[in-house]
Amino acid sequence: MRCEELLAYLSDYIDNEISGDLTAAAQVHLATCENCRVVLNTTQKAIFLVHTYGTRTIPAQRRQNLWNQLENALARKKASGELDGEA
Repeated sequence: MRCEELLAYLSDYIDNEISGDLTAAAQVHLATCENCRVVLNTTQKAIFLVHTYGTRTIPAQRRQNLWNQLENALARKKASGELDGEA
């Protein structure tokens, strides 16, 4: 399994809603890919926080700034080759 595949199934993986074969492939990939482990752990923590504290409205300017920061970070990762397949 490649990073892109894992990310496509991440929500279903977290919810235990994928087949045994996909679960096994995801676990093998996660054992060797630090980037995907970070994404998984961060996503699980975000889900926990939303369930624990609920949602709040973020002011539009702050939301746009956050979005821009995320897009810039992703562009840097892509430019450095960190997202080009399995780690």
